[in-house]
Amino acid sequence: MKFTLSWLRDHLDTHATLDELTARLNQIGLEVEGVENRGAALAPFRTARILSAEQHPNADRLRVCLVDAGLEGLDGAPAPVQVVCGAPNARTGISVIFAPPGTYIPGSDITIKAGEIRGQKSDGMLCSLRELGLGTEHDGIAELPSNTTPGQSYANFAGLDDPVIEIAITPNRGDALAVRGIARDLAAAGMGHLRPWLAQTVEGTFDSPVTWENAFPEACPYVLGRTIRGVRNGPSPTWLQERLTAVGLRPISALVDVTNFFALDLGRPLHVFDADLVTGGVLTLQRGAGETLRALDGRDYVADPEDCVIADAAGVQSFAGLMGGEATGASDTTTSVFVECALFEPVRIALSGRRHGLNSDARQRFERGIDPALPVAALEAATRMIIELCGGEASEVVSAGAEPTWQREASLRFARIAGLGGLDVDPDEAVHALETLGFAVRSRDDERAIFDVPSWRNDIAAPITLALQPGADRDEAAALAGVAAVEAECDLIEEVLRLAGLDAVPPVSLPSLGPVPLPSLTPRQVRSTTARRLLASRGMAECIGFSFTARAHAARFGDAPESLHLLNPIAADLDQMRPTPLATLVQAAGRNAARGLADLGLFEIGAGFTEGGPVPGGPIFGGQRLIAAGLRTGRSARHIGRPAQEVSVWDAKADVMALLTALGVPVEAVSITADAPAHYHPGRSGVLRQGPKIVLGHFGQLHPGLSQSWSQAGSQGGAAVAFELFLDAVADPKRRRKAAPDLPSLQPVRRDFAFLVGISVTAEAVLRAARGAERTLIAGVSLFDLYEGERLPDGMKSLALEVVFQPREHTLTDAELEAASAKVVAAVAKATGASLRR
Repeated sequence: MKFTLSWLRDHLDTHATLDELTARLNQIGLEVEGVENRGAALAPFRTARILSAEQHPNADRLRVCLVDAGLEGLDGAPAPVQVVCGAPNARTGISVIFAPPGTYIPGSDITIKAGEIRGQKSDGMLCSLRELGLGTEHDGIAELPSNTTPGQSYANFAGLDDPVIEIAITPNRGDALAVRGIARDLAAAGMGHLRPWLAQTVEGTFDSPVTWENAFPEACPYVLGRTIRGVRNGPSPTWLQERLTAVGLRPISALVDVTNFFALDLGRPLHVFDADLVTGGVLTLQRGAGETLRALDGRDYVADPEDCVIADAAGVQSFAGLMGGEATGASDTTTSVFVECALFEPVRIALSGRRHGLNSDARQRFERGIDPALPVAALEAATRMIIELCGGEASEVVSAGAEPTWQREASLRFARIAGLGGLDVDPDEAVHALETLGFAVRSRDDERAIFDVPSWRNDIAAPITLALQPGADRDEAAALAGVAAVEAECDLIEEVLRLAGLDAVPPVSLPSLGPVPLPSLTPRQVRSTTARRLLASRGMAECIGFSFTARAHAARFGDAPESLHLLNPIAADLDQMRPTPLATLVQAAGRNAARGLADLGLFEIGAGFTEGGPVPGGPIFGGQRLIAAGLRTGRSARHIGRPAQEVSVWDAKADVMALLTALGVPVEAVSITADAPAHYHPGRSGVLRQGPKIVLGHFGQLHPGLSQSWSQAGSQGGAAVAFELFLDAVADPKRRRKAAPDLPSLQPVRRDFAFLVGISVTAEAVLRAARGAERTLIAGVSLFDLYEGERLPDGMKSLALEVVFQPREHTLTDAELEAASAKVVAAVAKATGASLRR
C-alpha cells in the first residue's frame, strides 16, 4: 500500500515528522517497506529569474547570465548571481531552476563548484529537468511559469517534497488498504487526531435508466448504483493526477481517476459503466456460463459458473469485484455514467482471481473484506466528486439486496492482557486505545469490558458458524461459540498490545522443556538417509523401482524360490519378488541404453527378498533386507585435464568404500574376498566382510552376460560395474563420548616395500599382515603397484606397499626405523610366504 505524506495528513491532524510517523507505523505492525522522498535530493535547488543574458566574450555558444535566486547581500538587498550557461534558450526574463555551488546534480552525477569558465566567473548552474533526474528532455534549461517567485525551494514549488510511504499489508488488515484506515491507526497510537469525514448527500433528480437485478446473492449480498448524466469526461485535475502518479497509478480520465482515488482513500473500490452503452437498462449479477469478456487490461477471460459476473442484455460486461470490461468502459466521449458500488463475498473473489490470474486493486480489497457499512456514503462521495470535476446531475440510487448484518461484540478480560500478551497495561488505557480505533464500550466492570466491533474491522471477532440442521450436535455448536469468544478476546488483546508498541512487550525466555528428547529416526532410518545423500553427492541418480520383476530375470541374481512367486501379479513380467534392487537397476539401464543414454550412474535403496531364515547380509525381517545398490555403465564424464574413461571395478569399489566410511564402518576393519555371487564377473569382483561371519556386501564388474542385455539394445558396449551394501548388516553406532582428535606433532615417515608373493596370494592378506606388524607405530598401509610379467619367477607377482610410520613421543632414529621395517617384512613373510623383492 502506497500513499503520500500530504494524503495521510488529509485524514490525520498531526505535527509529527516523517521519521516519527514511519517509526510508529513499524511499532503498530504496519511494516514500512520503503520511503521515497524526492524532495530531499532536490532540496538545494531554487527557483530563479534571469535578469540579463549577454554573449560570452570568449565563447560563441555560452552566455553570461545575471540571475536573481532570491539571495540577499550583507545589506539585505537582493544579490544577483552570475552564471555562465550554454543552453540555447537562456535569455532575459525567463524563470529557471538554479543550483548553487556544492549542489549534487543527480542527472549528471556531478557536484557544482564555483569557478571561472573561459575567464568569466560562474557561481552555480541553471538546470534542465533531465539534470534533476525528472525527465529525458534536454532541449535546454527548464522554463518555469513567468510569475514564479525567485528563491523558492524547487521541490516545494513543483510539489516534489511530498514523500511516498509504502507499507506491507497482512491478509487480515483490509482496512489498512485505505489511507483513512492508516490514519485511524496512527491517531489511536497517539500520533495526532483523526479528521472527521462525512459524505454529503447528493439528491437524485430523476429515476435511473439503469437498474440492478441480483441472481447470485451468495456472491454479492448488496449492490448500489446511480446514473449521472450530462458529464464531460477529460483529464482529471493536477492534484488528483499527482496523487495517483505518486503511488504508481497512471491517470486515465477524470471518471476513472475518481474510482481509483476512492479505492485508495477509503479502501472502497468502485466502477463506472458508460450508461449509454448498457443494453436493456438492467445490469444483472449472475454466475458465469462460459462467456468471454475483453477486460480493461486488454485480455480475454472466460467466465465459469463459480465466477460472479455483471451482464446486460448484450452479455457479460464485468468480472464482478475484479475488473470491468472494455465494451462499457468510460471514454472521452462518455456523457452518462452508471456508478457501481457493491459488496462481494471475499472467498469467491479470491478464488476467481486466482483461477484467472487476474490481480487488481479491487481484488486486493474485496478478498480481504470491505467495510459493509460504507457503500452508501462512498457512493455519495464519489457522486459529488464526479459532479464537481465533470459536471452533470445524479439520479436516485438504485440497489439490490440489503446491507448484511455485520454487528457483533467482543469481550476483554483485563487480566488476560498481561497473562497472554506479556505486557501489563492499565485497564483505562486499554479501553481508551480500543475506543480510538472505533470500538464502542457496551458495558464495563472492574474485570472486563464488552465492545461493539466497528464495521471496518472484519478481522475482529470473525464469526464461526455451524449450520444446525434437525438433529445436529448442539454441544458442538456451543463449543464453536466458545472458540469464537476466545478468538475475539485474543483479537482485542492484540490490538491493545499493537497500539502500546510491539517493541514494548518484554522478552521472556522459553520454559525449560526438560531433557533433550531422543532422536526421532531409528539407526536404520539414519543409515538409509545417509546412504541416499552420499550416493547422490557422488553423481548418481536415485531410482525407485518395483519390488518385483520377471521370474527368469530374478533367477539371474540368485535363487527364484516358489515361495516368492506371485500368484496374482499386476503384469505377467512382474511375477517374482526381486532378490536385490540391482535387478531393477539393470533393467533401468537397458531402457536408458535403448534411448541412447549409455553413460549412467544409478542407485536405489530398497528391499531385496529371500526365503525366510538367516542369509549373508545380516538381519532378515520376514525374508526382506534393506540394500543400497548402485550401477555405473558406459564412460565417466569428461573434465579439464581428465578424458572420459570406461567405468571399472575400481569405480564400484570407491563408491561402496565411501559409503561404508559415511556409515561409520572403519575401512581397516573390512576385508575383501573373491567369492562374489554369480551375477558378478568371477575375476573382477569381491565380497566385503567384517570379521569371519558378517557379509557387508558385494561389488565388481557385472557378468558379461548381463551387460549384453543393454549393449545390444543400443549402447556402444563397455562394461557395467555395480555394488550392493546390506544396510541391515551395518552395526549401529556405539554411544560413546567423543574424544579429542589425536593430532601428532611429529612428522610421519613413509617407506615403500615391494614383496614377491605367489600368484594366488591376495593383496588383502599382504596388507593385513603389514598393518598388524607394529600397531602402535604404523598409521596406514596402502597398495600402490601390482606387477606380473617378465623377470619374475613363474607363478609369482610383485605387490608394492606404502607404509606410514607415525612417531608419537620422539623422532625415530635410523635404528628404530630399520627395526620397524624389519618387523613389517617378517610379518608379511610369516603370513603369506612373501619375500622382499631386491
